[in-house]
Amino acid sequence: MKTFMANEQTITRKWFVVDATGKTLGRMATEVASVLKGKHKPYYTPHVDCGDYVIVINADKIQLTGKKWDQKTYYQYSGYNGGLKETVAKDLMVKFPTRIVEKAIVGMLPHTRLGEQMANKLFVYAGPEHKHQAQQPETLEV
Repeated sequence: MKTFMANEQTITRKWFVVDATGKTLGRMATEVASVLKGKHKPYYTPHVDCGDYVIVINADKIQLTGKKWDQKTYYQYSGYNGGLKETVAKDLMVKFPTRIVEKAIVGMLPHTRLGEQMANKLFVYAGPEHKHQAQQPETLEV
């Protein structure tokens, strides 16, 4: 009996499309992060990036529960005194419709170089159109 360990030669990657219309942000983000990590595959290896590519469309139609549109804040710090900026989710959605979804998904990935590789396989678009038709992505139900 031999122990199997995934490596770059044995990994096969697929492309998935997720439609975010009417989906709850956190519930969708956990599923997408799991696919980016590769946890849905039988040969998942924690120290190898064996995840798939994910395209999220209609990110501007995501749902937040409760009063999160008015109460959830995103922080940006410049590193200088008084350089902390706060933005409410409602304002962030108006300026950058894809950023809320990106921050939610990338925040669920490891904060290492391996996590950065996983995050590079995520593509988020505000509308229904994307430029990855040549990869023939499959729809992923969340």
